Amino acid sequence: MGGRDWTSTALALLRIVAALLFIEHGTAKLIGWPPSEMPQPPGGSLMWIGGVLEAVGGVLILLGLFTRPIAFILAGEMAVAYWMFHAPQGPFPMNNGGDASILFCFVFLFIAAAGPGRLALDHSRRSTARID
Repeated sequence: MGGRDWTSTALALLRIVAALLFIEHGTAKLIGWPPSEMPQPPGGSLMWIGGVLEAVGGVLILLGLFTRPIAFILAGEMAVAYWMFHAPQGPFPMNNGGDASILFCFVFLFIAAAGPGRLALDHSRRSTARID
């Protein structure tokens, strides 16, 4: 097939957009920005720890740094968030507010398996830069 393979570029775009959205969830929890209806959790609480994972992990995913292990950890965080906070509210993700948690979980699992795509700092950490 002629032309450029866009798979790695599409993967990078998915990683970057997911990271930006995830950072937003983390900063809303930690510093109240952007403003949301969710109250800021007390330091050290599960919600606060989730906010730290989302903000810091989101930045690392955005940069494409330690992408695979961080994406795997964040997928786990989202699985825990769904089963602890959303699933008890009812069986349907659209109604229990857990659809974003499920989607983030599987996007991060995919990124953990597929790698960061183009434009990732992980490539500069290798002796021979390779695009996943």
